[in-house]
Amino acid sequence: MPGPPPIIIKKKVSHGCHHGGAWKVGYADFVTAMMALFIVLWLMNSSIKIQKAVGGYFKDPTGTSKMVGTDMVGAGENFVVNKDNMEELKEQLQKSIREVPKFDKLKNHIDMTVTNEGLRIELTESAAGTFSDSGSARMSGDGGDLLKMLAQEFGKLPNHIAMEGHTDSKPYPAGASYGNWELSADRANAARRLMQLNGIREDQVTQVRGFADQRLRKPEGPLDPSNRRISLIVQYLEKKPSVEAAGGEKAEGESIVGAAEKAGKEAAEKKKE
Repeated sequence: MPGPPPIIIKKKVSHGCHHGGAWKVGYADFVTAMMALFIVLWLMNSSIKIQKAVGGYFKDPTGTSKMVGTDMVGAGENFVVNKDNMEELKEQLQKSIREVPKFDKLKNHIDMTVTNEGLRIELTESAAGTFSDSGSARMSGDGGDLLKMLAQEFGKLPNHIAMEGHTDSKPYPAGASYGNWELSADRANAARRLMQLNGIREDQVTQVRGFADQRLRKPEGPLDPSNRRISLIVQYLEKKPSVEAAGGEKAEGESIVGAAEKAGKEAAEKKKE
């Protein structure tokens, strides 16, 4: 005899426990938040320079508004020094100067200040003669090393450079054909020659000035050695409007004039009709 028919049991499967791919969105948000946290923690332990660079990138990703957000190597290629970022150049040069041989001997005779003209770097003398001997325009070895380093940094900038020579009030013998005016100008010119041989471009120096003892660093001590000095000025470079912007304004102006002429002709034709 045939056996009993098979019993088929149908089970209804519930899909209520499945949520598709929604969990992936939540996981991605979690990973993004963790990454942001790690970036913040890294920035908190980074230098001020890196913090400014990262912040500058998010404010201006192209780096064209104030040249921030870019990594300055040395003074920086295409780094335009203006009144907004002159302090950055000052900090970078101070860092580079520390690498000069015998920096400890020179550090008390290097003064950097931001002025209305630009960044002024003054190399002052000591009684023993730090950069040049008293009454001489010849540069010492230590002074030459410093000027060569500055020349390499200045040569990366588009800015113009002015150079000044200053003396103390010690007079030359009466009737001498050479005096403080000639000495101050010769010292500035000697610095120019050395720096142009070591990095500064031919067209970068715009002025070589000799002031003798007319602009004393210490007026109360006219014979003080620090009055003998060479001043290097990195002058501000004003930003000029781009060629495209200028061309756009010109094209816009021409289109307005053309529209006015066209309207005038149409009005004259209607009047004739």
